[in-house]
Formats: sequence, structure tokens, C-alpha cells
Amino acid sequence: MSIAFYPPSQRAAGSDLAISISPLGLVELADEEWEMHGPRLNRYAINWAFFLGHHWAYRREPGEAMLTFNYVRALVNFHINFCFARGVTFQSAKQYEHIVPALLNRIWETDNNKQQILREIGQQGAVSGDMFVKVAYDPPFTDPAGNYHPGRVRILPINSSFVFPEWHPHDRERMVRCKIKYRFWSTSLEGTRQVFTYTEVLTDDVIEEYVNDDLIDRRPNPLGMIPIVHAPNLTVSGSPWGLSDCQDIIPLNRQFNETATEIADIIAYHAAPVTIITGAKASNLEKGPKKVWGGLPKDANVFNLENGVDLSGPMSFLELLKRAMHEMTGVPETALGQIQPVSNTSGVALSIQWQPAVNRREEKLTNVTQLLQKVNELALRTLFLYEPETLKYDPTTDGIIREGQPTEIDPTDPLVYRTICEWPDPLPVDNLIKLNEIQAKMALGLESKRGALRELGVEFPDEKMQEIFEELVLDAKEQGALDILNAQIAAAIVELTGMNPDGSPLDNSTQQQNKTTPRSGSTNSNPAGPLPKPTKFATELTGLLGDQETRLMTELVTQAFGTKLPQRRSPDADD
Repeated sequence: MSIAFYPPSQRAAGSDLAISISPLGLVELADEEWEMHGPRLNRYAINWAFFLGHHWAYRREPGEAMLTFNYVRALVNFHINFCFARGVTFQSAKQYEHIVPALLNRIWETDNNKQQILREIGQQGAVSGDMFVKVAYDPPFTDPAGNYHPGRVRILPINSSFVFPEWHPHDRERMVRCKIKYRFWSTSLEGTRQVFTYTEVLTDDVIEEYVNDDLIDRRPNPLGMIPIVHAPNLTVSGSPWGLSDCQDIIPLNRQFNETATEIADIIAYHAAPVTIITGAKASNLEKGPKKVWGGLPKDANVFNLENGVDLSGPMSFLELLKRAMHEMTGVPETALGQIQPVSNTSGVALSIQWQPAVNRREEKLTNVTQLLQKVNELALRTLFLYEPETLKYDPTTDGIIREGQPTEIDPTDPLVYRTICEWPDPLPVDNLIKLNEIQAKMALGLESKRGALRELGVEFPDEKMQEIFEELVLDAKEQGALDILNAQIAAAIVELTGMNPDGSPLDNSTQQQNKTTPRSGSTNSNPAGPLPKPTKFATELTGLLGDQETRLMTELVTQAFGTKLPQRRSPDADD
């Protein structure tokens, strides 16, 4: 059998893109698999069919209306955007906050597309009701063009229909075995394209891979744990499986489509009603606009068969169904475009209106947070396993190290893998009001600068504070250079005019000092009088600062006058 595989990490990730045997790419299951997982797979199939727009189980006659209003997808997409559009940030234990956040940022932002992964996880949970994520490692390689690709940790959302987990009988949080099973297209030895079944069985100790019933690979699990994490979308007490966001509104959406289609039939009928003719032959009459029939027999009668249906009732029923779908999902009707005078609505009223959506979001994010925390642990363990050099502190890529923090991570310390997920507020926020609130807290001593930055959504507050400090130091240096220039200009004005810069006359002591002190840049190397001696404090400060003060003064003078030395001219050399 000749099959070209991608790296192991991608075999389960790209499965749903490899084949379309059925809407979900389902495979033939064994009796025990169908007994355990058949009901949820049927539920997945119905949910995905409605999400993708397959709402009708039959086809009508050609020319007949067949309307599909996909409120399932619209409402589900709203919840996905409401939960994940603004992303998530990760915080670690303070002992390792100089290393771990930078590693997580590399895993999510460099090795993977964080925002895309969050949306895929959210979509799988919102539609199917369950979320599965696999963590794997792609080793470094050089492509045929000679380009080097470094190793990376992969975070792979998996189609829930392809995963068959087995939990400990007395502990639903402990997965003891997991099977990934799906179909894919490949080329056989005879050169024909055919469908194969791929199966991957994972335990804490061993990983096995099968194509159809043939074992193609068996290797130890280097991680020592199953690299797959599961979480329900909406928790069902006593069950490992979750509820989707669309399960309750599918019957309502189906009825909405059927009612709307019936109304369309009525409108189409009234556009071209049936004409009834009595006492005459219809063959001699021309139909169409601007046609006048004359010469009909005295007893002839021509009329249209009118339908006296009042559409106000069906239209009200449609509004009822639509409102019910919004109520069942907690999505306000204004979220899908219904016009509302926002200017006349108070902030409290808007908060109350959006409270059901916020409550649904909090319920979903509780499970997603647990999922991401486990994913982060698996990702860090995988990174340390294949790239042990990442355990050491790297000042070029990691954060700011503080006193007491280690320069190397202990991979056996559970604090390394403890992360906190921070989700931004999904509702619009008036930045001015928020800044005023933070400023008031800081004035009362209830908030720190670091906490204020974090509340404003800064992912790495320590680095931001360091950046602000460096800018302040640079501003101070530039101000010092300006002060030097101002002093030089003021001295030149005094020497040229004999008056202070403000126009007041000089006193005698100042005039005598100006006469005995040479002007900056003068060719006279021997002043008429002695220069003032430095004070004791200045001498001690100079000795204390040493080279640091010298470098600072040099930098200030360079900023003030530039790096090019002034050129002296001789008047005798002029033409």
C-alpha cells in the first residue's frame, strides 16, 4: 500500500478536508462503537446539516418556492463572535511570569494562528456540542527549495465526529484511551483512487496507527499522557457530552421555513390567479395585459378564483417563531440588525437587554477556559520535551526577570503549567469612562500601574512599563541636552549685551566673574582669574557615579552639539 502521509500531528487535523463521503465523513463503526457513540453522531449530523443550510429533507416541484432562512447559522455565528472575537490572554504563576508567557505567546501566535484556532474550537462546540483539541509537535525540516522550517508545537482542533474517547469508569475527567477514526482518499498500488479508513489509537503508553485493518505504526508515547483534550460546549450534569447552541432552535427554524414557503405560495398564486370562464369558449380569448374581451355571449361569466386568506396571521406567526429563536439562544433581536434607537437607550437598559447573551457566554467560557488550560499544559510539556533549551531564560525573547525568579524552569514543578485565561469584555466600552475609573482607583491607591495596564488589555504589562520607563529616560536626556543649550545661549547673551536674558542689569559680582572667566570656545587657555572650585557634594557625587556620570555627560553633550567637532577659523586666512 502506497500512501503519502503528512507528519503525525496533521493526520487528524486535515481529515475533514480530505473526504466528503457523507456530510461529516463518517465511517462504518463497530457494534460497540455505534452503541456508545451512535446517538451523539446522529445529533452531530443533524446539527451540522442545519448549520450548513440543508434544512429540507425533500425537493418540491420545479418552479415552486423552497425558502431557507438559516437562523441556525446566524445565531450560532453570533455566539462564536461574542465569545472569541476579542481573543484571550494567558497569565502564569508569578514565579515563572518572565518565561512562560513568552513561550505561550510563541506557541499560539508564531507556531499557530491563535484567532483561527479559537474560532474553530468555538464552532465545533457551538454546532456539535463538544470540543476536541489535539497537541502535537512538527519537527524541523528543510523543504525542496532549501528553506529551513523550525520545529513547532501544533494545536489542532478535531472534528468531534472523528473522536471516540474512553474515560475511566469512576472519573470522567481522566481519559484512559482515545481513538481517532476517519476516511481519506489515497492512491492504491494499482494506481487507482480509493477510500481508506485511518485509525489512531492513543493511550498514556502507546500510539498505534492503522489504515483499514493494517497496523502501519506502533510507537511509545513520549509525552506519557494522551495529547487530546475534551470539553463540552454547555454542560449536562451526569453526562460527558455537551449541548450545542443550535439544538433547541432547529425545530423552530424548520417551521419558520415551511411557514414562509407557504406564504410565498399564496403570494405567487395571487400574482397569477386561476381564471374561471362560464358560458363561453376560452380558446377564443387572449390572455395578457391590456387585453379587452368583447363579444361575449349574454350569459357568459369571467372571473378570477380569488383566495380570501388574510396574511396577517401567518406573518404574526413568523414573528413569534423568530422571537422564540432569539429567546432560546439568548441573542437580542438587535444583534441581527433590528433597528433600535440606541441614543435613547440608557447603559443600564442595554446591559439588561444583553444580559442573556452575557450569561450564555459565561457558561460557555467556563468550559473553554478549562480546555485551554489543559491545552497549554500539553503544549508546554511538548515544547520542553522536544526543545529542552526553552527551559532556560532567554533575555532576547523572554520577559523581564526579577529578583528571586529562576533562570531555568523546573519541568516537574506544577506551577509551570498553571495558567489563567483572561477574556476581554465583549460589550463596547467607553474608553474615556474606563480611563477615568482607572485613574480614580489609582488616586485612591486601589490599583497599581501594572494592574491598570492589564485592565486596559495589555498582554505583557511588565514589558510595557519597561518601554514607558525607557521613553521617560530618553525624554529626560533630551531635556538635559536642551538645558545645556539654553545655558550656553544665556551665557552668550550675557557676554554680548552685559545684561541678563530677562533684560535686567548685571550686578558687580557677576560682571567681575564674566571678566575673569573665559567664554566657551575662547583661544585663551589661561583665565585671568581662578575658576570656582567644585563643592564637596559635587566631588563626592562625581566619585560616586564615576564612569556612569562621565558617559551620561558625554551623551548629553553629544545630543546637544552633535558628534562633529567645531572647526576653528583664523581671520588671517580669509581672502
